[in-house]
Amino acid sequence: MSAAPAPATARPPAARRRPKLLRRLRLSRRVLFRRWRQSLQFRAIAVALALTSMAFFATGSFLSHQIADRLFTDRLNQVLEEARTDISTAQASFDASDASDRTEVQALINSTLGGLSQDTSTTDHRWVLIPMDQGTGQSFVGVQTESPWMTSASVPQQLQQRVANGDGTYWQPASVRMAENAPQQPVIVIGDVVQLNQNSRYGLYFVYDFSDPQATLDSIHAVLLLSMVALLLLVGTIVWYVTREVVRPVSNTARVSQRLSEGDLDVRMEVRGSNEVARLSRSFNRMADSIQTQITQLEQLSSIQQTFVSDVSHELRTPLTTVKMAAEVLYNAREDFDPVNRRSSELLHNQVERFDSMLSDLLEISRFDAGAARLDIASTDIFSVVYDVVEAAAPIVLTSGSELTVRSTLTRAVVQMDQRRIDRILRNLVTNALEHGESKPVDIYVGANENCVAVAVQDHGIGMTEEQTTKVFNRFWRGDPARARTVGGTGLGLAIATEDTRLHGGRLEVWAEPDNGACFRLTLPLLRTQPLDPELPNPLPLPPDEDSAASTARVTDTGSLQLTAPAPLFVGDPVTGQLSIDFTEGVDDAAASGSGAAHGADEPAGGRSLSDALAGERPGAEDTAPTGVTPDDGTADDAAANGTAGGAGRQGGVVGPNGGTARAATDTASRARSGTDGPGHHGTHPGSSAAQDGRGTEES
Repeated sequence: MSAAPAPATARPPAARRRPKLLRRLRLSRRVLFRRWRQSLQFRAIAVALALTSMAFFATGSFLSHQIADRLFTDRLNQVLEEARTDISTAQASFDASDASDRTEVQALINSTLGGLSQDTSTTDHRWVLIPMDQGTGQSFVGVQTESPWMTSASVPQQLQQRVANGDGTYWQPASVRMAENAPQQPVIVIGDVVQLNQNSRYGLYFVYDFSDPQATLDSIHAVLLLSMVALLLLVGTIVWYVTREVVRPVSNTARVSQRLSEGDLDVRMEVRGSNEVARLSRSFNRMADSIQTQITQLEQLSSIQQTFVSDVSHELRTPLTTVKMAAEVLYNAREDFDPVNRRSSELLHNQVERFDSMLSDLLEISRFDAGAARLDIASTDIFSVVYDVVEAAAPIVLTSGSELTVRSTLTRAVVQMDQRRIDRILRNLVTNALEHGESKPVDIYVGANENCVAVAVQDHGIGMTEEQTTKVFNRFWRGDPARARTVGGTGLGLAIATEDTRLHGGRLEVWAEPDNGACFRLTLPLLRTQPLDPELPNPLPLPPDEDSAASTARVTDTGSLQLTAPAPLFVGDPVTGQLSIDFTEGVDDAAASGSGAAHGADEPAGGRSLSDALAGERPGAEDTAPTGVTPDDGTADDAAANGTAGGAGRQGGVVGPNGGTARAATDTASRARSGTDGPGHHGTHPGSSAAQDGRGTEES
């Protein structure tokens, strides 16, 4: 039989209580520290009590020492005088005696010393007689004591040696039992040499009880301690009342100041009397009146300015439209003009376009100021927006001489956003990067996690100083107004981008170093109902690491957009008939793997080649892929059974370049039915009815 397992050793109660006690101590320390930082009254009371305790402790220690020294000195002088008298009396009695044998000597000692204890003693004491010479005569007696529980060991050995070797009376403190079965008490042992008959030398010691002075001193200590506690309570009460009267106006001032800082401009302090606090209250109220007046005036001026900008912008729109139409007519007919008029028509056309852009920016700013800006939210693949921006920036890339590249570890990231506003933000960031990049490479990074998506635009141009980065989002601010501009602008682009980002609940941040370029990072929540989580790290560092992400797209030297990431292909399951996403690295790999697979919707065996995907297609603008639709019967299944893995699809999510199958197969099949060529790609499969009907599937 196997032995039964030994029972687990239970922790002792003290070990269980120790962690709880430590937790309570730590909690108390945190509470006291917080009160110390937050309460001026608590700090004043604590300091007053601490200083009072120190002062009382120093005073009490001095008084206790003086009292104890005086009590001990007086009692010592008293017992020394009494001991000297008793020793002299005993020596005289021994000298007058003619006792010759041991019995007579014993009787002499008992009668002499016993009589001294009864007749002359005013204090409680005991005597001990210790022979100094080991005699052998018939008159020799050994150690004699008044009490049987006292022996020669009751007398300190050091004192015995001093008495034996010296000449006079000596004393030494000690602790002995003055009564049988009693605890040891503080005593003073006083000794001297006496001689009996035949010149035998003995040490006569008197043990005096000093417990009464010690009890008196203990009583004095108790009185001092109680006085200290009472004084601390009294001082604490006084300090509490005084600080309450002093701190209360300060607390009221702090409370009123907080309400004033929160926007309650009508709050004022109550004025009582004519003391310092009353003068402070009146000064504060005058300051609040001045601030309220100035803020009201500034609000009125701001309202007038906003109204003026809005009205002027709207009023300029009609004549500008007329001028723009006339400029278009002249610009289209410029070939019929002589060189001077042709150049004038081109300049007129360009400046009118620039003026129209500036006017649009002013109108947009006026909408933000009026609080009239609204979002048109839709689930959109961020890569489609990025590729649109890159393609639109191709002419600027060619003229600037920079190389524009998109880098990411993902190929899909669906976000709930206003596509028009995000497109405007990214266009502004890319245009600024190309303009200030000094013909150096410009990179666009895309990253995402379970909470947000981030897009960073980095150039390696002139950069900015730390002071400039604090002003870069201000309206009408330019890094170098005197520098020749190749694209133009009003200085409102980043201000508008900041407002667009704020509407989305995102963040727009900047990093820059002089001569090392700048990097702007846009961070957006995946879902409108889930704000950015400050606990999660940003999917892109600032600035991003160039080696951390491969290139997914770039602008060629001809100004066209070229995708460089693996192209997604639709591969059909021969058993279930559902479609899933796969990725290929090239045409040869796709052809080699396509011989044994069935492809949906008249797709040729082997799938679409990478060259077809790169040449004719790029990601679409909006993801409206439904869930729960299969190519078998076209019915909608339960979203819980066929949902979008990883949070992709209509509710937002991300798909990596090697993780295309993370999306539900039914979601991809529905895309095939709706005529979409995979995540983020618009196109039609041959023979698909969606090619004629458009997107005929229902949204989730």
